Amino acid sequence: MTNFPADYTPPAVWTWDKENGGAFASINRPIAGATHDAALPVGKHPLQLYSMATPNGQKVTIMLEELLAAGHSGAEYDAWLIDIREGGQFGSDFVGINPNSKIPALMDHSAAEPVRLFESGSMLLYLAEKFGAFLPTDPAKRVEGINWLFWQMGSAPYLGGGFGHFYAYAPIKIEYCIDRFTMETKRQLDVLDRHLANNEYMAGGEYSVADIAIWPWYGGVASGATYDAAEFLQAQQYPNLLRWTDQIAKRPAVQRGRIVNRTWGDDLSQQLHERHDASDFDLRTQDKLAAADAT
Repeated sequence: MTNFPADYTPPAVWTWDKENGGAFASINRPIAGATHDAALPVGKHPLQLYSMATPNGQKVTIMLEELLAAGHSGAEYDAWLIDIREGGQFGSDFVGINPNSKIPALMDHSAAEPVRLFESGSMLLYLAEKFGAFLPTDPAKRVEGINWLFWQMGSAPYLGGGFGHFYAYAPIKIEYCIDRFTMETKRQLDVLDRHLANNEYMAGGEYSVADIAIWPWYGGVASGATYDAAEFLQAQQYPNLLRWTDQIAKRPAVQRGRIVNRTWGDDLSQQLHERHDASDFDLRTQDKLAAADAT
């Protein structure tokens, strides 16, 4: 592996090098705020989601699809694509919802005063409380679900921004960084595997927002869907995590939610660029194949 020179010393004052940022160098920057004016569309449903099918984006679309599958018609939503590769998260209206310029962003127009939501964990907790679903009612089990929801929010940056960046996206493969974040990722996988040895789901015997939050990241890594790193991380060492990963992957709502706002991959049936009605899932293959033929 290539390393930085051994005699590298951080400068007294850091300056921004626009060319040093890997896959997202063209849009990353050290300041906040909008880069351009861009209005966001608003559809017919009270819940308006602006997102992309990264693991963080999948959490919310899976939650919404699970709510609809459970009979909560008020969870109908429009999902608009925000292409983070093109800097859509820095548009003025998007930044007005999420000043941190990260997907997903959600607006709830069901009340007289619209509610803005940013941070995926906040959205999951808000939706669980709004609809009284996917969060245990027993106080101890409820706290357990929230424990694991917050665990995911605190741990996943080491998995994504740490391991994922240096293993999959960094322009230079730095041995120290990959070793450091691989060690932490494997520790986190072991945390989950040990817990799931004695629990069907993260909060015990009940599927909850904790599973919905954790599965897109850790299930994706364990299955190889995220970063194509299952062999590198020796995912077979975590049989309980793999059992849980497969169990959740079979849920129809999860299968729907994970492809909303997805724009990549060879299998066109696994892409639904925007979602405005349940019937969009039935039309996606026909529409995408027709578009491919037209080109």
